[in-house]
Amino acid sequence: MSSYTQKKGFGAAVWDYITTVDHKKLAVMYLLAGTLFFAIAGFEALLMRIQLMKPNNDFVSAGFFNELLTMHGTTMLFLAATPLLFAFMNMLVPLQIGARDVAFPFLNSLGFWLFFLGAVFLHLSFFMGGAPDAGWTSYASLSLYSPGHGIDFYVLGLQISGAGTLISGLNFIVTIITMRAPGMTFMRMPLFTWTTLVASALILFAFPPLTIGLLMMLVDRMFGGNFFDHTMGGNTVIWEHLFWIFGHPEVYILVLPAFGLFSEIIPAFSRKRLFGYSSMVFATILIGFLGFMVWAHHMFTTGLGPTANAIFAVATMAIAVPTGMKVFNWILTIWGGSIKVTTPMLYALGFIPSFVAGGVTGVMQASAPLDYQLHDSYFIVAHFHYVIVGGIVTALFGSAHFYWPIFFNRMLNEALGKLTFWVFFIGFHLTFFVQHFLGLMGMPRRVFTYMEGQGWDQFNYISTIGALMMGVGVILMVINCLMSIKGKPAGRDPWGDGRTLEWSIPQPIPFYNFRQTPLVRGLDPWWIEKQEGNKEATFAEPIGDIHMPNNSAIPFVISLGLFIAAFGALYNTDADKPWSIYVLIIGLAITFGAMIVRSVKDDHGFHLHKEDILEIEEQLYGKGGNK
Repeated sequence: MSSYTQKKGFGAAVWDYITTVDHKKLAVMYLLAGTLFFAIAGFEALLMRIQLMKPNNDFVSAGFFNELLTMHGTTMLFLAATPLLFAFMNMLVPLQIGARDVAFPFLNSLGFWLFFLGAVFLHLSFFMGGAPDAGWTSYASLSLYSPGHGIDFYVLGLQISGAGTLISGLNFIVTIITMRAPGMTFMRMPLFTWTTLVASALILFAFPPLTIGLLMMLVDRMFGGNFFDHTMGGNTVIWEHLFWIFGHPEVYILVLPAFGLFSEIIPAFSRKRLFGYSSMVFATILIGFLGFMVWAHHMFTTGLGPTANAIFAVATMAIAVPTGMKVFNWILTIWGGSIKVTTPMLYALGFIPSFVAGGVTGVMQASAPLDYQLHDSYFIVAHFHYVIVGGIVTALFGSAHFYWPIFFNRMLNEALGKLTFWVFFIGFHLTFFVQHFLGLMGMPRRVFTYMEGQGWDQFNYISTIGALMMGVGVILMVINCLMSIKGKPAGRDPWGDGRTLEWSIPQPIPFYNFRQTPLVRGLDPWWIEKQEGNKEATFAEPIGDIHMPNNSAIPFVISLGLFIAAFGALYNTDADKPWSIYVLIIGLAITFGAMIVRSVKDDHGFHLHKEDILEIEEQLYGKGGNK
């Protein structure tokens, strides 16, 4: 039985990760993949900023600039922020609710591989005739007439990736509703678990409109469907509705888990329970609910008429209220707390004013007449980067520091972490604060160059310097992560202030998470145990057999089949590529073949017996096991 903890060769380790259904390993894979795409998208942003550093610059061509801005936005939102947040969801949610894995481990793996291969497919466009170039929103009036296969890469890549995200969202809903430990009522769940639940519900309802829109775009481009061609009786604006009915909830899909992460960090380092827990839960649900009622504020300039504009303006103002509740609750949690200014806490303190600035410039857009002036200017670019970098990226960086010991049983360097924070934070405000003024001075977004003498030169120069500083900050962060490999094991609850169940598990975390299911006796269960002088969680059962799922290569094969089929679909319209239909058929055959194998094969998992568990824990923690 000792094979559970033995070191493996490189090939065996790779195979282990390809076939794994363990939520912790999938979390690490999401983290690595998300970091890769985050770096790619950041590099694209730097190329754009260098091009805009001075007037009449010719660093990149106009066409390539369009590809950069499209891929930067698409990659950052779909392929960097989403998987990085999924990394935290996968790692933490089962541990926070006292579960041994997610509800559907097989689907968890399938969700990852669909996301990853869809993302790889999209990025191959750079090397195969040009990337998509119609902006990350890919408005139909631009994308229908885009030559080459760039938009086809966009449609197929996001369709595959989006299927993975949808599967993962469904998985988390079922996990959180059905797999909580005894005593963990809904109103005792950690806030990160709550925000994951609401974000997953948003995924469930927001992704289908995107799927439908992409399908219609596919039919239009490949078969002349005319859904969006107004000259043939279609309607261009329908794409904008479908996209933003997805697109605005998507913003909350990203920002709610970020709120949840800060709601874990702030109480830990204020050393008191979260202020107004029940109002925070209510605000989270309300944000999720209202998130579907504001999409047309992205479309005030399309001529929907005063009635529609007024309704969406009011809804947009309303959604600021629950968000404001959250901000006051965070401030009141810090108020009167015994504060430790660690790196995660620095990110939390930097997040509050930055995110509020982004929120305020957003509520300004609720006024349709003002939005008419600011729409498609750099003011909007500044606004949503304040929300996304100030809200989501700070959450990811702060949580990486906070939860690194749970991911890797190592601590990140605090001094280097604080330096990273200041370099990144100052760079961020330098980059985007001045863009508000560029927008007010009339600079439109998505332009690849501009004439001198318009008063834009100096602000653009400052903005580029800030972007380079953010780049340095990200590099420092990666160096810190690599340095941690050589660090000492962190052990259980290394911050000393952990409040929830994930901090109660000894390190390294065994693959079955909990030797016995924990008993939850209130909000912040680990804090309660520590206050009573207990060295470990209270358990709800004696040690017994544990049922665990088997690894499987089928999720990878299903995803690979769709990846291959996408190339067939991509070239199906090219007269000089008659082989494309065969590629499509082979790819779909692989996918459906793997699905049939999955259907007919009975895979009941395996059981760990009591003596196996004790032996594994003795190897992990020395004599006496989990003591």
